[in-house]
Amino acid sequence: MITFFKQKNKSFHLTIKIDSDKLFINEKVIDFPINANELEEYLGKPSGTNGNEIYWKHLGISTNPHKNGRTNHLSLHTAYNPMESKSKTEQKPFFIGKIIVDDVEINKKRFENITMRKYEVKHFTYTGKKSPCLISISYNQVFGKGFVKPKLTKDKYTFKKLNEELIEFSDFGFKLSIIQELMYNKELLKPKFDLYEFVEWYEKRKIDIKKEGYAPIPEVTQYFKDIQIPKKYASRITEINQNDGDIYMQLLAFGEGWENYWDIETTKDAKQFPNLKKAVLCYAKDNVIDELNNIGIQAQWI
Repeated sequence: MITFFKQKNKSFHLTIKIDSDKLFINEKVIDFPINANELEEYLGKPSGTNGNEIYWKHLGISTNPHKNGRTNHLSLHTAYNPMESKSKTEQKPFFIGKIIVDDVEINKKRFENITMRKYEVKHFTYTGKKSPCLISISYNQVFGKGFVKPKLTKDKYTFKKLNEELIEFSDFGFKLSIIQELMYNKELLKPKFDLYEFVEWYEKRKIDIKKEGYAPIPEVTQYFKDIQIPKKYASRITEINQNDGDIYMQLLAFGEGWENYWDIETTKDAKQFPNLKKAVLCYAKDNVIDELNNIGIQAQWI
């Protein structure tokens, strides 16, 4: 994920422009998804790193690539985080550059979400605030360049009875971390869940993501609770990393990262994964890190 903040060097004005199916950073075309190290061509050498985050502090830009080193999402932070414990002077500055879509500069304080063929531009706000704290520019994976949307079959998200041993979970947050590894990272668990596709498939009621996407959608949450995971996959889990994040974007379309809906509360399920040696967490109770380390799983916060 890439983040833009207000720049200390005000002589450098950053312009993000989307024109048809092309994304520009200061007139240079950038094609997403992209390997994070290729961003030096557009932004210069990074200032440093913090965990998985790579940042250009003088520009107010950072990126959190996925495990494969690629990123397909831009986040433009337009306000200081009121939940951040640091003072405003200690926080990273926020984005003051221009965002231009089809030759029209958008008002960063107020605009409607925009869906294009290849890109989506959305806004997010802190609870109780009106102006966006974050503007998301993301690669539209459904209608992206060269992508033909597959035909959605009636049984796509219908569960089929599995005649094999299954893993039983006591903690939903832990189960989600395992699904992230098996469904999105290793692509062993199918179908790969897509929120917008699921909403199109679901027939019992009309789900409106624009209105309901700011909180967990009950039917989506229930789907992940009902997913069956064959026991044969347990040995394939060597680590869990909540920073990968694909699953949380499916569970909450307009999440901001501070939510605690999916916190791991207990480590009881860890004993079912004999090769699990590492855990990088952000959605977990404070006791979980110590408990994992005490049973030989190297655990740390993001």
